[in-house]
Amino acid sequence: MAETPTRSGSTWAYVADTLALILFFTTTGIINERFIAGMTWEQVLHARLIGGVLMVPVGRPYGLWRDFMMSHAKETRCSQVLWDSGALMSFQVPIYAAIIALSGATGEGLVRGVLGAAVMMLVLGRPYGAFLNWIRRLFRLPPGGEKPMSLNA
Repeated sequence: MAETPTRSGSTWAYVADTLALILFFTTTGIINERFIAGMTWEQVLHARLIGGVLMVPVGRPYGLWRDFMMSHAKETRCSQVLWDSGALMSFQVPIYAAIIALSGATGEGLVRGVLGAAVMMLVLGRPYGAFLNWIRRLFRLPPGGEKPMSLNA
């Protein structure tokens, strides 16, 4: 069976990485905001609208950051999980904290939301990495983490 040729070009990579981020984290954000942070549905809607807008410019930069971080991972499952989780946690938690703060989370709810997001990012790092690579394959792009970070990738 012939292998499907991969695409190159930053436009396709931008679309794929952004789409993956929006699909995956809209769902997980709703769960965290409503059931862990205790935000109202109105606040959740506000957070998801802000999050959706912010995910557009950060989708590809996160994809590049993850690729760079994953280039340090060894072939072992443990290494892959640790690097994927570390990439997600270090990039997304600060952004997420700002989103829920701007959406009305304060005090204990803000702290619970940020801590909940941190735990979710640690747990979801590898599943999101696999999802991102799956989306990239749908766009006929190579998976990430196989070469050093490049703005042309």
